[in-house]
Amino acid sequence: MSVDPGDRVDGLRVEVDGPIATLVLDRPAKRNAVTYEMWLGIGAACDRLADDPGVRLLVVRGEGEHFCAGADIGGLGAVPIEIYRAANAAADEALAAFPKPSVAVIRGSCVGGGVEVAAACDLRLAAGGSRFGITPARLGIVYPGEATRRVVDLVGPSAAKHLLFSAELIDAERALRIGLIDELLGPDELEPRVAALSTLLTEERSLLTQMASKELIDGIAAHGTVDPEVEARWQAALADSADAIEGVVAFAERRTPRFTWTPAPGDGHDGG
Repeated sequence: MSVDPGDRVDGLRVEVDGPIATLVLDRPAKRNAVTYEMWLGIGAACDRLADDPGVRLLVVRGEGEHFCAGADIGGLGAVPIEIYRAANAAADEALAAFPKPSVAVIRGSCVGGGVEVAAACDLRLAAGGSRFGITPARLGIVYPGEATRRVVDLVGPSAAKHLLFSAELIDAERALRIGLIDELLGPDELEPRVAALSTLLTEERSLLTQMASKELIDGIAAHGTVDPEVEARWQAALADSADAIEGVVAFAERRTPRFTWTPAPGDGHDGG
């Protein structure tokens, strides 16, 4: 595993281990609260990793005992609020638009901006004992619009209103019940499950299928329908790929398929 020197930002680091990139919020003394510089770094890292054909999965986690306690409130006055909001929105969008699968690995606190980061990932795995909350009502501020939409998509309007109106923290069991997280695991089960899922997604499943599915699902969630141009583009990519043939042959031979399709460098959608 290597630490990417292109992402040297205080409080943030990127580790790359073969096809798996890990984005680490690294301010454990502050429960990984996100600074303005970290928002900038998240956006830049996601944009660069999206264009790396060797990366097939993005894992997002916090260093130490917590995922993320939210934005660093103490640093909000360091830059004009509109500039801060722009950096926050760009990071959120870059993470949500990451074209390959992304997984948030959650322990401890996942609050405010932490929920924003987790909700922008495709999947959320959490350890028992984790706590979740969206707390702008404590400060008299407004949660970012796109982050609010993503929370509503996950938990529905009523649960989203409860989280935002009350700013109450909820336990992991309730987070699972309302759909804020996808899997709840014992403290000692989380890392083995993350490792097994990462291997499954990167070594045994088709990246073409994953990227096509992500774009199609996100489009349906946003617009309620499939964009014919998006579907046609992915069908054309499929026709040019050997993955479908390999999948059928591997199934007949009862072996793990060896999928080879990767997106072309600098292109999040088309490959060969």
